[in-house]
Amino acid sequence: MKLETIRLQNFKTFKQVEMKDIPQFCVVVGANGAGKSTLFDVFHFLKDCLTYNVTKAIQNRGGFHELISRGADGENIIIEIQYRLMLTGKNRLVTYLLEIGTTGSKAYVAREVLRYKRGAYGSPFHFLDFRNGTGYAISNEEDFDKEDEELDKESQQIESSILAIKGLGQFQKFKAANALRQLIENWHVSDFHVTSARGAKDALGESEHLTASGDNLQLVVKNLYENYPQIFKTILEKMQARVPGVADIETQDTPDGRVLLKFRNGTFTDPFIDRYVSDGTIKMFAYLVLLHDPNPHPFLCIEEPENQLYPSLLMELAEEFRDYACRGGQVFVSTHSPDFLNAAEIGEVFWLEKHGGFTRIIRAQDDEQVVAYMQEGDQMGYLWKQGFFGNVDPKADLK
Repeated sequence: MKLETIRLQNFKTFKQVEMKDIPQFCVVVGANGAGKSTLFDVFHFLKDCLTYNVTKAIQNRGGFHELISRGADGENIIIEIQYRLMLTGKNRLVTYLLEIGTTGSKAYVAREVLRYKRGAYGSPFHFLDFRNGTGYAISNEEDFDKEDEELDKESQQIESSILAIKGLGQFQKFKAANALRQLIENWHVSDFHVTSARGAKDALGESEHLTASGDNLQLVVKNLYENYPQIFKTILEKMQARVPGVADIETQDTPDGRVLLKFRNGTFTDPFIDRYVSDGTIKMFAYLVLLHDPNPHPFLCIEEPENQLYPSLLMELAEEFRDYACRGGQVFVSTHSPDFLNAAEIGEVFWLEKHGGFTRIIRAQDDEQVVAYMQEGDQMGYLWKQGFFGNVDPKADLK
């Protein structure tokens, strides 16, 4: 999967925006309150809608009145994404549209559409189309020899707060819905907390993938050590090169059925449990574990990875994210760090700025001045620090 376009309408500070030509590695910058966390929450919101339902996802964000843009009373929230996906043997541009409305205090799915072109010409065909719980899905979308009107439309009735791709996506015959459901379920929107990653963990927890908060780091490390020794060796070598004194990292099973993480310093014989290791060391190790997952996520969102990390490590970390993206997993990163941004290319950077209380999204390569400076040999981080990224100053909210 490669996300190419995001269109938002009435989603918090995004009154009406479109983000086009999204790169495989995407870096987002902006002042505090500009909307970076809100942009990332779009992905978290879609995953919550799929995992639970629209009502629960909205309640988790304070209710519909807190989610919809100010002044948009009586209007609906619209999220539209376009992405590249292998379907029926071809790499297709798929569009997914979700429109959410409210009746009184009850939110519902006003419209849900999944469409893509069947051939090289013509308009995209709706393979799934629902309005307020009633609609249809195409069950034989691979039959490209058939005319549009000959395709099998299965009419369905679902609860109006449940996404159609949640129910229909369980069945292989609805291929586009099934593929989208699997993609969203495997998105990783990081909410990493060092405090959550420390301490002994129950040995029976999730060990295949690092959770959003990182609270199963010990179990994932143990799984890598036992089942993917070469990957674990690579992670350890990178830690040794970046964090002075780290000689080894190991896990230990406790008598009460829990798992501890220990770091060995080359100066001392006995290892330290993670409680006595710096926040930066834990965070760098967790990112390396995430980025060397044997079964990587198709999509990662990471907010401000620079926190707790020494500035000289940030360019290397940016390269780790780009390498992950080049292997096929698209990566979104938000940052305030000029050091991290210096590792970014002009086509990878977008900035957010406020105008009249609402957020706009600008791609760096669309700004002639930034392009000119970059052609003269400047770096993105220096330009950001010197104030050349449009009106990103939080005091410059244009009216």
